[in-house]
Amino acid sequence: MPYLVFDIETAAIPFDSLADSQQEFLLRGAEGEDQIAERKRQMSLNPLTAQVAAIGMLYAEDITTTEPKTMIFSSSATPSNIGQLPDGSIWRCMPEAEVLQAWWQRFEKSAGRGINIVTFNGRSFDCPFLMLRSGLLRVRPSRNLMAGTRWNHESHIDLQAELAFKEFDKTGPSRRWNFDFYCKAFGITSPKEEGITGNDVARLFAAGQHQAIAEYCMRDVHATWELFKVWKEFMQGIPSLTGRG
Repeated sequence: MPYLVFDIETAAIPFDSLADSQQEFLLRGAEGEDQIAERKRQMSLNPLTAQVAAIGMLYAEDITTTEPKTMIFSSSATPSNIGQLPDGSIWRCMPEAEVLQAWWQRFEKSAGRGINIVTFNGRSFDCPFLMLRSGLLRVRPSRNLMAGTRWNHESHIDLQAELAFKEFDKTGPSRRWNFDFYCKAFGITSPKEEGITGNDVARLFAAGQHQAIAEYCMRDVHATWELFKVWKEFMQGIPSLTGRG
């Protein structure tokens, strides 16, 4: 069974580029500089107030693949030729709308092979972000990544949901942890160990440091693949008490 692992990085659009009514709406009820700064930081989490900074992906024919194919698209006002990151990932820079077009084309090519997609929190963040941001930029998605229901959606393995047994407890065994916590708990190198976190992406994007974002995104993708392999081998498909799985 082929797998497509993907992750996105996002960066808030400039606050001053929003209409006055939009600025007022975003800051409504905020008191003090700290709350205002937090509201602006949260802009990176919504496709109406943020752009796709990078989309990284890994394709593997099966779970035993030792050298999966990796590729990343970065949003940049200045397109670049195809290059490589230090990890060997194929890397291209282009305007955001072209990034989304290229992503959907690549996704459709993989989907035609009957893939399972693998994400961490993708059902709640990456997928709806890509769908809505594409519509905003008049790019038509090739597949509906939000089809189905919260717990019944085909061919998508969201590891955050799976590792919490699809529960939402705030404490106890089925609590949902962040990606860094899961990686460290499972003995996998965390993407944050290089000193960059998701909170740095907007600053790096504004500074034009697209390669730093791309490398961070691909560390996320590789770590997701490693976490998935552990889940696949030791937790998926365990028989139920009735013996029927």
